[in-house]
Amino acid sequence: MEWQMRAIRGATTVSENTKEAIQEAVTELLDELERRNQLQPEEMISVTFSVTRDLDAIFPAAIARARPGWDNVAMLDVQQMHVEGSLQRCIRFLIHAYLPASTPIQHIYLRNAADLRPDWSLPQSLQASQPAVKSKVENTHVNFL
Repeated sequence: MEWQMRAIRGATTVSENTKEAIQEAVTELLDELERRNQLQPEEMISVTFSVTRDLDAIFPAAIARARPGWDNVAMLDVQQMHVEGSLQRCIRFLIHAYLPASTPIQHIYLRNAADLRPDWSLPQSLQASQPAVKSKVENTHVNFL
């Protein structure tokens, strides 16, 4: 079986800037990540969490580190660039992990963050049947999963 470094993205929103609200949302997001991707912490290389400037009650990485096995994963918290009119109280992640090359990736967008990537809200069977898209930059074919 061939293994590759893969990237998994995801996001969620919180109702308010409190430790409890952020903990609930991050836990829900990471539970879905693990469930939908059968991802184990030992497969992860790194996780970058970004939060919008209106969230500062707790670091998402601190919540993740409390999960079984996650304490050995390299994590970083950063503030998302502010763009006027963008989604507020949003937490995003970018995870790099070694996974089998044939494993389909399930990107996780929950709550109001589902509006950020409606194309990734499609059922996996529909995503797999999406045609390849030709990149204008490199003139190569890319399948969006």
